[in-house]
Amino acid sequence: MSKKQRLDKILSNMGYGSRKEIKSIIKDGRVKVDGITINSNKIKVDPYKAEIEIDGEIVRYREYIYIMMNKPNGVVSSTDDPLNKTVIDIIEGKYRIFNPFPIGRLDKDTEGLLVISNDGKLAHQLLSPKKHVDKTYYVEVEGMVEDNHIREFEKGIELEDGYKTMPAELEILSSGPISKVNLTIKEGKYHQVKRMFKALGMKVVYLKRISMGKLRLDETLELGEYRELTDDELELLKDS
Repeated sequence: MSKKQRLDKILSNMGYGSRKEIKSIIKDGRVKVDGITINSNKIKVDPYKAEIEIDGEIVRYREYIYIMMNKPNGVVSSTDDPLNKTVIDIIEGKYRIFNPFPIGRLDKDTEGLLVISNDGKLAHQLLSPKKHVDKTYYVEVEGMVEDNHIREFEKGIELEDGYKTMPAELEILSSGPISKVNLTIKEGKYHQVKRMFKALGMKVVYLKRISMGKLRLDETLELGEYRELTDDELELLKDS
């Protein structure tokens, strides 16, 4: 159920300026609520029901944003990095005003599905170690991947530091000098997919996440492209 909020808080949250700046904008008579010019920043309105305008532009209020990105190689999954381009640098300013963050990380050289949002509750739901949300990767590795490896992954792989992963599901797409597989894991340890294959004497040469929980990457998105999740996709993600 929506609640009324102070007008300056609503506009500040939407990225129209600081509370002080919003107060000045309102005093200048540049803000209307339901067609009426407002002169006080203390007025409270329901942002989902009231029609708010700034300089004649209607403010489309919402609390959360949910973005699907096909993350490209060479970009880091972070909100800020002094040396590298981040996934937040890629998205438009109209989304950045929500202070979004990547839900989970992909290595700098890993491509594929990345969800970006400002919904902390959803992030906790998807990333909590207790949840074990499936993450599926398309992987190309140097070396022959064979049926016996399927059983190895089913048992869990012991990494170089002695940690044994949870059981994982390996699907062999093709086997050869460069084998192609899909791998589904339930954890998100540092460089986990690469380390799992390394433990078996194989080197990952290409890595792309294709699904997270019940949400699959939209394959029509080119590398670096993104779009908002549909309502159905958001429900799939929340149901993961």
